[in-house]
Amino acid sequence: MFTGIIEEVGQVEALEALAAGARLRIGCRTVLQDAAGGSSIAVNGVCLTAVDFDASSFAADLAPETLQRSNLGDLRAGSLVNLERPLAAAGRLSGHIVQGHVDATGAFLGMEALGSENWWLRVRVPADAGRYLVYKGSVAIDGISLTVAALEGDVLSVTIVPHTGRNTNLLSRRPGDRVNIECDILAKYVEKLLGRLEPPGGLTLDKLKEMGY
Repeated sequence: MFTGIIEEVGQVEALEALAAGARLRIGCRTVLQDAAGGSSIAVNGVCLTAVDFDASSFAADLAPETLQRSNLGDLRAGSLVNLERPLAAAGRLSGHIVQGHVDATGAFLGMEALGSENWWLRVRVPADAGRYLVYKGSVAIDGISLTVAALEGDVLSVTIVPHTGRNTNLLSRRPGDRVNIECDILAKYVEKLLGRLEPPGGLTLDKLKEMGY
């Protein structure tokens, strides 16, 4: 499990296409400090299994599903990526519960400068992800834990504070780029549970009125 608090911005060294999937190598430092073969590292919000370490990089294999579901297949040598290690059991949940399981990709529309290094970020999200978004709720964009500031049709807006702008890859984004979206897992569980609720005995509004409710 992750929290959406980015620890480091890494740089892609290579993305090698394979017969099925691909192998990604990322240059970094901080997330390597206690990593070992098989460790999980979130890359742009995608939980990957890290392998083949050296002093300044790690590699990870990308399954076809990962390439289809996320923006990792868009990466090129030199691309900047957000990195986070899993939450330690005794750690603080500073962001929100992020599984590293991307729901969809959205289209980066732009970042409007608000002054004092604050930004207004807008992303167009597909309907199958948008139904889980609520005003002031949580969302992970490229692995960053953010708070929904506005929802207008299929456009999601969030405020980016100076620290987030300086310590993530968002300022390198350009209109049209795909960004990874992970919705709050709690919203998905609520939807499924509510869908299973059925009034006992075929209870209807008319029957409730007959019973005096």
